[in-house]
Amino acid sequence: MKILISNDDGVHAKGIHVLAEALKDIAEIIIVAPDRNRSGASNSLTLETPLRVNEIKPKVYSVQGTPTDCVHFALNELMKDDYPDLVVSGINHGANLGDDVLYSGTVAAAMEGHFLGVQAIAVSLVGKTNFDTAAKVVKELVIQHQNNPIPTNRLLNVNVPDVAQQPNIEITRLGARHHAEDMIKQLDPRGQQIYWLGPPGKEQDAGVGTDFYAIEHSRVSITPLQVDLTAHESLPSMKAWLER
Repeated sequence: MKILISNDDGVHAKGIHVLAEALKDIAEIIIVAPDRNRSGASNSLTLETPLRVNEIKPKVYSVQGTPTDCVHFALNELMKDDYPDLVVSGINHGANLGDDVLYSGTVAAAMEGHFLGVQAIAVSLVGKTNFDTAAKVVKELVIQHQNNPIPTNRLLNVNVPDVAQQPNIEITRLGARHHAEDMIKQLDPRGQQIYWLGPPGKEQDAGVGTDFYAIEHSRVSITPLQVDLTAHESLPSMKAWLER
């Protein structure tokens, strides 16, 4: 089995290397990741400048670009004649729950693999400590996929609680947050106004069945995601509205 690993925390981040170490005995691993932290990059592509790629050690590539750039380069150039069997993005340093998936570079990297025809998994640790736990969860999912392929063409968004013991797994839907808190205004050293994004909003929809609820109860959350954003149930009412 051949697995492409990427992330949004950068090629030197702890999470990506813990993941690669856990999977190397069941698959050939190729890492293609940003040269620095690109958290929050979402599905952005670099269009106005070329991508610079360096093989910093065998089968580990650093890309001056976004997470989506990394997977796009890997599948359309580096591995175009020998596609991987799976794309795994992570292990992210922090959660990707609810609305976070819209901004997440971790999810975007997996989504690009999905776009290009490869089953994909995004994995995040809801914390900064027990990366080994998250890596074991992913290894179990990969072995399960080898023996019995994931029965969906959706990409999987996996969030793992920051605990030492192997947690139970729950299939969930995305929860939702309240809108983000106010931006933080400051002055730079030259007296110019600058702005920082405020903290993310508190949980709004975090009931039973959501990814927030699973994590709150120390369970792994697996949410299947679809790329088609069309509100299909609204098509008839929109047609009727337009005809009026």
